[in-house]
Amino acid sequence: MELSAEDNLRLNVLLAQKLQAVRIDESKMIVYALTDKGEAKVVLNPNCKDEKYLKEIKALFSTHVMGSPGGYPVFLKRWTRMGQARDESLQQLLLLGEEEAVVAAVYAQGLTDELAARAWWIMPTADNARRMLEKQAVVQGRTGPVLADFLIEFLPFEEDPFIMIESVRLILQPGLISEEEKQKLWAKAKTKRNLYVGFMHALPDDLPADVAANTAYDAVADRLQTQIDNHNPYALMLRRILSDRGQAFVQTAEVALKKPGDQQVVESLFNAIAIYFHTIRPEAFTPYDIAAICSETGCLCETLDAEALQAVLDAVPEMKDKIQAMLILSCLSVCLLNPVFSQTDAIGTMMRKKIQHITDPIVEQLRVLRSE
Repeated sequence: MELSAEDNLRLNVLLAQKLQAVRIDESKMIVYALTDKGEAKVVLNPNCKDEKYLKEIKALFSTHVMGSPGGYPVFLKRWTRMGQARDESLQQLLLLGEEEAVVAAVYAQGLTDELAARAWWIMPTADNARRMLEKQAVVQGRTGPVLADFLIEFLPFEEDPFIMIESVRLILQPGLISEEEKQKLWAKAKTKRNLYVGFMHALPDDLPADVAANTAYDAVADRLQTQIDNHNPYALMLRRILSDRGQAFVQTAEVALKKPGDQQVVESLFNAIAIYFHTIRPEAFTPYDIAAICSETGCLCETLDAEALQAVLDAVPEMKDKIQAMLILSCLSVCLLNPVFSQTDAIGTMMRKKIQHITDPIVEQLRVLRSE
């Protein structure tokens, strides 16, 4: 089948230019293109059913760009979304008028800021924005703030709690939004507590919470100065958690644990807490049993097998409970949740009841870290 004479002429004139990106509005039957001269538009005049005509249009672009009318193999969706597209072909993917080809470029690790801007012009969706903000070249470029602003505006329309967390985590990367926007986002978390988890991932030591340091902070920091100078991980972590920033993290974690929305939120929260304390994580422990973890870390503090840990306990023996609490929290992982979540798809209140035997001891450790 041949294109209508008018479309064939106008599209070939378009293809003769230096194309940067192509977008096809299938509902309005319009081809848009970014060229080195600006934006161009071709209103299509189909001479058959729209679906069949659009296939021919895409074949024309594919032949021009890739030398074959086959177009992008959209059946490779899973492969596409694993970021496997070759970096040298990303520019070509944006010229095919195929959305899945754009997604392939968006997921690719070699995406540049310039290509991100073109991909955004073609397909401005929230998922594409998130994928592009995973690349530092985009975050540090001109496109990053544009994507972050979009995700902030789109946040009220998101329904999946985990996706909301991911959006917040990505938005809060350095240089993307202003301090005022950050404060507004933090205020929203008061009614949507799942957002706190995104903050914990992105800004563990700079949460916008007004929390005072633990009353023991100055004295403990002074007595541990030698160990801190020697980069003792237990001393550094104890000073960190007793500071105002550390107390803000603990308070936020406790609030976030009260009403997590679904299973992915809980897993992400556990991961955020474990990452915070990862420098003192024991080499060996029972990852799937919270009671065993509490017992094993208690024994570690009693037996004093670790020289660095012993040095800290000798300097501040009254901090033993807090040190054990930090050790317990460093051991959190999805392994604790798997025995429950593998047996149920419960969310909300029912889910929280099923994991209460896990979360209650965690809340207890957080309260130990906040105690005076």
